[in-house]
Amino acid sequence: MTEPTEAAPVCYRHPDRETWIRCQRCDNPICPDCMVPAAVGFQCPSCVKDGAKSTRTGRLPYGGERSANPALTSFVLIVMNLAVWVAIRADDSLGGLTDRLALLPASSFYQQAGFRIEVEGVSGGAYWQVITSAFAHVSITHIAFNMVALYFLGPQLEAVLGRARFLGLYLVSALTGSLAVMFLSDPYSQTLGASGAIFGLLGALLVVGLKVKADVNQILFWVGLNVAFTVLASSYISWQGHLGGFVGGALIAALYVYSPREGRPVYQWTGLAAITVTTLALIAFRAAALA
Repeated sequence: MTEPTEAAPVCYRHPDRETWIRCQRCDNPICPDCMVPAAVGFQCPSCVKDGAKSTRTGRLPYGGERSANPALTSFVLIVMNLAVWVAIRADDSLGGLTDRLALLPASSFYQQAGFRIEVEGVSGGAYWQVITSAFAHVSITHIAFNMVALYFLGPQLEAVLGRARFLGLYLVSALTGSLAVMFLSDPYSQTLGASGAIFGLLGALLVVGLKVKADVNQILFWVGLNVAFTVLASSYISWQGHLGGFVGGALIAALYVYSPREGRPVYQWTGLAAITVTTLALIAFRAAALA
């Protein structure tokens, strides 16, 4: 007596097609038209669609878009700083370009060949100096130190925050550094260099580390080392710019990482705009007082 043979399974999406192939995830039978190659075997279109939904998107933990190359923004900033440094070194007017780009809170005068020459400062309308000073260096050791720090710190933060938020952090930290210089420095002394922005990155890295409960001892070591160097060399290093940049960077990072998940971009960009506008308004107030 012959036993009845088992009927061949049919594709769950095409009932008119017999198949012995099954999806590796849901075990449903699938025909050749429905087979999607997987790491092992095949999957059905439904499982592939569900898997795509559960896979990581291009968004980072704090709302930024994932950068294809997290070091790119830092490299562009380094090239910009180097280009300005070369231009300053090649300047034939012996300080003319430096005087235009460096941050001078109040306009000052000096005598040269019997003429009284004015060096325009922020109080005289040179408001661009609050940001151009962050791209201006004279000493090769100064730019080398700052660019090495940017090379190591920048990509780490862009990988966590995304390109737009990292760039906002860098530039606004430079502005908060200039704000501190406007209020705390000798108004007739020039300040230049990316150190305010670099200290902003240090402050931001510390806040991000605390947020994710990482071991921040190494970050604290570098912060302490830079603070000690700043204090010991305070005769030619702007501790005011360092302090302003660090506080600004920490504040911006806190805004980024502690904003509520629901509506996070609105909180982040509105907060960053508020910090920027407040910083610029305080700079304008101080410039008016020095005019």
